[in-house]
Amino acid sequence: MSLKRKTKVTELFSMASMTDVIFLLLIFFMVTSTLIVPNALRVSLPSAMQQSAPESPLARITISEDMRYFAAFGQDKGHEVAFEEILPLLLQEQSRNPEMFVAIYADETVPYREVVKVLSLAAENKMKVVLATKAQSKQ
Repeated sequence: MSLKRKTKVTELFSMASMTDVIFLLLIFFMVTSTLIVPNALRVSLPSAMQQSAPESPLARITISEDMRYFAAFGQDKGHEVAFEEILPLLLQEQSRNPEMFVAIYADETVPYREVVKVLSLAAENKMKVVLATKAQSKQ
């Protein structure tokens, strides 16, 4: 009597190749994520390519390099004011011209916190704000 051997096919899935692929994908994403710099823009503030002037009345607040504040309304030259005097002056001008813009002229060496203080005053009183910039030179 002849005995027949049944050949069994074993179905094995090799995880070694799958782990290799996953490991390579992990390395790829780690390398590419370090190449992405979130703040890659190199800007020289306050310059702008395009400038447009508002057509409504304008209140100008200037912050000089030595942190002195100046206020000017309309076409007048302006005068030095303390920071605490800015809000009453802006509110007085806004009562005369509700559509006025507040233009902030800040020296590029002025820290942002000084500009943000003036921005906050205007935003709390629902005033329109424009940040003044100089045109970039064409190269």
